[in-house]
Amino acid sequence: MNSGATTEIRVRGMVVSVPSAQVLGRTVITAGRWPKVASVHDERFAESEFSEQESFVDALKETGLQADIFTFAQTLPDVVPRHSFYLEWDNLAVIPISTFSDWWQRRISATRRNDVRKSAKIGLVVKETELNDDLIAGIVRINNETPVRQGKPFWHFNKSFAEVKSENSTYPERNILLGAYYEDELVGVVRMIRAGSIAHIAVFLSTTRHRNKRIANAMIAKAVEACAQTGMSHLVYGQYVYNDDESSLTAFKRQNGFEQILVPRYFIPLTWRGEIAMKLGLHRGFARRLPRPLLAELLRWRSRWYTRRLNASEAGG
Repeated sequence: MNSGATTEIRVRGMVVSVPSAQVLGRTVITAGRWPKVASVHDERFAESEFSEQESFVDALKETGLQADIFTFAQTLPDVVPRHSFYLEWDNLAVIPISTFSDWWQRRISATRRNDVRKSAKIGLVVKETELNDDLIAGIVRINNETPVRQGKPFWHFNKSFAEVKSENSTYPERNILLGAYYEDELVGVVRMIRAGSIAHIAVFLSTTRHRNKRIANAMIAKAVEACAQTGMSHLVYGQYVYNDDESSLTAFKRQNGFEQILVPRYFIPLTWRGEIAMKLGLHRGFARRLPRPLLAELLRWRSRWYTRRLNASEAGG
């Protein structure tokens, strides 16, 4: 039975402890109040998908971990559904990796290629780096530039050196770190975590002071090059679409060669409460129940509101 074990996870940038249990060598965590949804901790960073899902669910139930639903997804490049459980689709932003020249010549436009060239001409250098105190201090400086990014509060604003170091120190043997430098100053950082032959972008951050130097485009180019050199098959940058098809983040991903790939995600009710929640469509959160146009408009309103607050604060300061 579950002995009250907990595991620390990050929710909106904050460390919280959630109930957990060990199941056939995997750490399973639960989140939410109702329904309580269980999943494998850091599922996307697992180096292999767990097998024998039916026996895994049986073993999960035996732990006594309080959960109403268990969810898991297949992993790239395995995108054809092969289980009989109820499924929905995760949409991932993916660059299939073959060679750097394939991405450079076929996946991005001439405009984006010019952006990368221009960044190099003005002296921006993106190179592989290592996790050390200088890098952490540079990340802290970039974090503290503004409390609002992409129209919402920036989770990492005003975090301490120790906090930033801790959250960037996981999976050290599987990290690929890139630093973007302008006149020897760190102006951008990319942290990728290798999971088998898949590289997941875990951190993608650049300074707002030098946004005209095409830092983000140059970092994507270097990330693709690093993936090709290390034999990665795919580069994944979160979801392709979150809540708004027309968001600037989705546009950025599309313009830089990412494509949308759908991966099956399964949901298995563990209790009668889980069955009810799934029938009501609550297993993926309340926001998913809102019509997409309404949700997009609410997000745009939120962005304008936070931007006005930031501008008013800067004017008053």
